[in-house]
Amino acid sequence: MNYLTAAAAKIARVAPSELKKVRLTKKSVDARKKENVHFVCAVECEVKNPATEKLILSRGIKNITRAAPYVYSVEVTKPLPERPIVVGSGPAGLFAALVLAMGGQRPVILERGGDVDSRRASVERYFAGGELDPVSNIQFGEGGAGTFSDGKLTTGTKDRRIHFILEQFVRSGAAEEILYNSKPHVGTDVLLNVLLNMRARITSLGGEYRFFTRLSDVCVVNGRLKSVTVTGSRDGHEEILPAHSVILATGHSARDTFRMLFDRGIPMISKPFAVGARIEHPQSVINAAQYGAFAGSAELGAADYKLAVHLPDGRGVYTFCMCPGGHVVAAASEPESVVTNGMSFFARDGANANSALLVGVNPSDFGSGHPLAGVEFQRRIERAAYSYTGSSSAPAQLVGDLLNGTPSSALGNVIPTYRPSVALGEISCCLPEFITQSMKSGILLMDKRLKGFAAHDALLTAPETRSSSPVRILRGEDMQSPAAAGLYPCGEGAGFAGGIMSAAVDGVKCAEMILNAAK
Repeated sequence: MNYLTAAAAKIARVAPSELKKVRLTKKSVDARKKENVHFVCAVECEVKNPATEKLILSRGIKNITRAAPYVYSVEVTKPLPERPIVVGSGPAGLFAALVLAMGGQRPVILERGGDVDSRRASVERYFAGGELDPVSNIQFGEGGAGTFSDGKLTTGTKDRRIHFILEQFVRSGAAEEILYNSKPHVGTDVLLNVLLNMRARITSLGGEYRFFTRLSDVCVVNGRLKSVTVTGSRDGHEEILPAHSVILATGHSARDTFRMLFDRGIPMISKPFAVGARIEHPQSVINAAQYGAFAGSAELGAADYKLAVHLPDGRGVYTFCMCPGGHVVAAASEPESVVTNGMSFFARDGANANSALLVGVNPSDFGSGHPLAGVEFQRRIERAAYSYTGSSSAPAQLVGDLLNGTPSSALGNVIPTYRPSVALGEISCCLPEFITQSMKSGILLMDKRLKGFAAHDALLTAPETRSSSPVRILRGEDMQSPAAAGLYPCGEGAGFAGGIMSAAVDGVKCAEMILNAAK
């Protein structure tokens, strides 16, 4: 920090002793010139007297502006007619519940899966080759699908609530560096403990978690939500709960909930999403391509990338959820299906880099105008992969073999991280031809931007189908369903977010709407 103080004082043209406090607010890597890779930082400085501040600002120095600190606050409101219900404990549901609890509303959080500890045990058994637990798995359980991921907090969302969300993660055990890193991440190993601490805080404020409890029905009378039916995920026990305000934060894989809502007349439409595979390279290759001679620097850590290309036919191909030093993981939530995803621990010290390599899919590709046609499109791909391998093993193919149109029969330098195992062959066993052809074209174009991306022995593990929700559950400006006042479709599952941060922001906004109505 002494270096930052000296650098800030030099730019402001004052003595370091004039600065009382210097706080790092943004840190990013500039690697555009491989011979000059360096950090770019922004700091907030507090000066010792007003005259110095006035002098600095009067000079009109580039990149110096008056700081405008933002403090998020929640007003405690009078209780609603019924305790608000939050369906799902992923980022949207988690932060909706937190804000409602801070506002004195004592929310009830329904989570169809298990708590962190029981969920972790189910996931590990599945990774080891055991049977899938359709109730508690990588998609379902405390923290949602983001729990077993990299915990990436990068977002294109420009919202002042983001700093509040980051502060809550830090308060609950995440590294303080997420407050200033331009590409913050929590890491799966840390995120598990963060969730425990956030649950403890919500319950201390009067919130109530009900694990292994799913939303199974809604009752709407004259356009107003009256009650919900909940069912025990393990024992099948049903219970009707009066409901005045329900935040629907189910996540993108609650297919039975989508079907139930559709059958109850809740308006929804199919939306574009993307499918493809995970692509793995040696992390050392990515480090060299991004950082040149600085590759391997402890200060820089494992390099990441983000690539996107547009093909002549108008279709987009892009990378998503890139996990430096991470693992490809089994992410199915239905029996006899194969789904892949990526995760990494906080240290990001694994041998491989992996990312989703995705091709944009439009409703016109589904072959039906039904709102749930995208769900069936995903399901066909996932089941075809299972049919090909006959187990939870995932189809895999070397990039060079995909480009040459030949099945893979032997691995190269990339050792697959997917557990329990991969089955070498062709990823076209489950992915439609227009997807694999687009992936081929995209890989070659991306290799021009990231040297080594199209390496022959880079490995593709398929399929990746759950990058985002295939449906959008409609809502108005008041964030409520036009067919059911009191029902708030929220987050990624409802089609209004695309990652941890944007989902969390959406959850906060829905909670604010409910609190405002309670004033």
